[in-house]
Amino acid sequence: MRNAPELWERGWAGLAGKGAGRFAEGGPLPPDSLGCFSHRRSLAMNPIQRPEMYIIGAQPVCSQLPGLSPGQRKLCQLYQEHMVFIGEGARSAIKECQYQFRQRRWNCSTVDNTSVFGRVMKIGSRETAFTYAVSAAGVVNAISRACREGELSSCGCSRTARPKDLPRDWLWGGCGDNVEYGYRFAKEFVDAKEREKNYVRGSEEQARMLMNLQNNEAGRRAVYKLADVACKCHGVSGSCSLKTCWLQLADFRKVGDLLKEKYDSAAAMRISRKGKLELVNNRFNMPTQEDLVYVDPSPDYCLRNETTGSLGTQGRLCNKTSEGMDGCELMCCGRGYDQFKSVQVERCHCKFHWCCYVKCKKCTEIVDQYVCK
Repeated sequence: MRNAPELWERGWAGLAGKGAGRFAEGGPLPPDSLGCFSHRRSLAMNPIQRPEMYIIGAQPVCSQLPGLSPGQRKLCQLYQEHMVFIGEGARSAIKECQYQFRQRRWNCSTVDNTSVFGRVMKIGSRETAFTYAVSAAGVVNAISRACREGELSSCGCSRTARPKDLPRDWLWGGCGDNVEYGYRFAKEFVDAKEREKNYVRGSEEQARMLMNLQNNEAGRRAVYKLADVACKCHGVSGSCSLKTCWLQLADFRKVGDLLKEKYDSAAAMRISRKGKLELVNNRFNMPTQEDLVYVDPSPDYCLRNETTGSLGTQGRLCNKTSEGMDGCELMCCGRGYDQFKSVQVERCHCKFHWCCYVKCKKCTEIVDQYVCK
């Protein structure tokens, strides 16, 4: 077991040196079905081994980050101020993953409790698809917001064009989240390392690479799709006779919710002889660039398995009355469950006092809880 804290398994997928200038401030994104995205392939990241090197101190030590390609190291040095926010994106992705899967057998944990995603990433499963997508989304989200807040010298407020359906007397201005820059930077940062690899056409390795590219793109698009117009009223006594509007990122929980829906409907794929992903079952529609895909079946995560990274569900809390995945029957994989009583302390009998505070009492309650055998 490692002593150093780890957020992921092995180094961020990085940046190709040749792409260093592609995400400079300004310049439109190539149009496609969303009106703003390139159709080039993309990759979510591999896990970070030493995220604290991004977070502690103002400058990361690029040469000490494991798992980076030469191009990644070069861009790490060129854009050092971005690395702190990539770390923030990683933390938000981990937090969201653990929230979305809190009631599932796999709850975004691994056998090695010093990491988060760990060995599950080695399997091209639905769970891996989600982690790649939410990780890419976290980078877009963090970088876009950092631009708006003036934390990065290479970008600023959003330059998105005024929406055509915005009323004429409303002003388009303010300082919006720079989703365009966040998307471009995340695409270069995350995709480049995979683009440096050259796998045999039709191989399992190529299938996994294409899977990762697809899921990372889906994560980036989720952030862009949910960004929306926000407005602020101006006028005497709040009359709202004038509004100023700008582009604003959605709460990251909404991004997680959308990607969880994509996880539930993810498409099973395989590699063709021509080196392209194709559906395992042709009765379904081909996934779009907003959809998640996987190439390996998921383990059942019922038992502890160091090969798959499963902790198993022994000792997990379950809901006796639920018929869903959090219910004791499914969560415990038919092994049964134990019952115990616990004391819960909650605020109660709260009263508002003028002026202006709320005073509550503390109430204790003995509740029944259930854990898997």
